[in-house]
Amino acid sequence: MNLKKIFTTGLLTLLPLAVTAYVFFLVFNFLDNLVGDWIKALFDYRVPGIGFVAGILLIFVVGFIASNIIGRRLILLGDNIFQRLPLARGIYSSAKQIIDAFTIQGKDTFQKVVMLEYPRKGLYVLGFVTGTSRGEIQDKTHEETLSIFIPTTPNPTSGMLILAPVQEVIEMDMTIEEGMKVIISGGLVSPPGAGNARLLGTDGQP
Repeated sequence: MNLKKIFTTGLLTLLPLAVTAYVFFLVFNFLDNLVGDWIKALFDYRVPGIGFVAGILLIFVVGFIASNIIGRRLILLGDNIFQRLPLARGIYSSAKQIIDAFTIQGKDTFQKVVMLEYPRKGLYVLGFVTGTSRGEIQDKTHEETLSIFIPTTPNPTSGMLILAPVQEVIEMDMTIEEGMKVIISGGLVSPPGAGNARLLGTDGQP
């Protein structure tokens, strides 16, 4: 019995649940204090668990608003306002891009799963193509270069950007979802090989 493998598997299984529970705890605790203080000020009585109820209602209200045309326009307006605030726009834009990249709204952010030798020859990492480098990057490198996001394990919302020549990038057959599973699990979950991995530069555009 491999205790280390069992422990690692259990940790990776619980980690997403723990992160989700922690985020919900922070939100509900904030609403509990906020709404609870209002109710206490009005009725001189604190309702236990009011933050949980308020959080669920808030999620449904925002979801309902975002599901219709007028609501989407209001959200877009709010998004534009945040994008222009001097202090908040940097944090807001970064957080929004990261979240969108790993949700349904950002399903087209990652184009495909690739593999390349990094940080040296003989070592390989998985990454996600986000686009073809343009502008100054293209001018300075004098060759077709791909922008590749290399996520960290087991938290794929952080990582680094690699600019790699297309001929040095190996295209994978696995889907974006399968690539994410490999990274989040630390390699414990791996899709079956199709035997068709190839250098992107050998058959034209990615």
